Amino acid sequence: MSPSVTARGSALCVLTLLNFAFVFITGADFVRFISFRAIYLNITGDSPFCQDKVGWTEALSDGAVLGALALDAGLVALFVAQHSLLAWAPVKQVYQAGLGVLSRAAYCCSTAVALQILMKFWQPVHSAPCLWSVRHAPWNVWFPVLCFALHFLCWAIMCSILLIFDYPELLGLKQVYYDLLGLGDPMSHKSPRSQRLFSHLRHPVCLELGVVLWLLPALPLDRLLLAGSLTAYLALAHSLDKQDLAYLARQFNKKLQIFASPPGGGNGDTEDGGDRKAE
Repeated sequence: MSPSVTARGSALCVLTLLNFAFVFITGADFVRFISFRAIYLNITGDSPFCQDKVGWTEALSDGAVLGALALDAGLVALFVAQHSLLAWAPVKQVYQAGLGVLSRAAYCCSTAVALQILMKFWQPVHSAPCLWSVRHAPWNVWFPVLCFALHFLCWAIMCSILLIFDYPELLGLKQVYYDLLGLGDPMSHKSPRSQRLFSHLRHPVCLELGVVLWLLPALPLDRLLLAGSLTAYLALAHSLDKQDLAYLARQFNKKLQIFASPPGGGNGDTEDGGDRKAE
């Protein structure tokens, strides 16, 4: 193996692992920003962001409120533009041609940068009433605890789903690993039906993310903007059809059969191998 090949492989590994660490840290920051910080600030149901003495007309004519909402809307638009533009086929082809095996890692890195900017410069709205705020006993104690438990459950489900959908491949680690072994693109080893599903399934955790966006003890205006914008984006980006759902149902049934079969009695077909035979 020539020194240039070794240097290239080492550089790819270092860049990919650094990107993995950055994306992982950003994900942890996003969990704190979306869930635990918001619930902690509302742990008594008496959010400092809720100003019930201020009327809606007065709040929506306040320059400070409108300025904060305008900045927050711009931050959401920046994230949506990055997340959608780089997934658009013509743009995707350009940066894939330029970055090659690092294209997926670069996409994840740019998404993490957009999220860090959003979280860093996000402006809470302090001078307006909340859409709702749970303040009366005993729910001012129990409802935040319920929110915390459901948020924790939803994040656990989302992490599990990401692991099922091949977390290393989603973050670009597997692409580099396969390239160094000369195996090509990992997606090329999947069945046509699996490739079709992955081309449509951009956001596999829509329901759980919707829960953590909306389920809070108090919902201030800036959170309404964030939850409404991301919910609308997730709904518009949804593109699964009946064939995808039927494929998912078959794979789910296969997994159930594997777990239900006695040890050593399962079939030897892999998920993609079975699909290739069916094609």
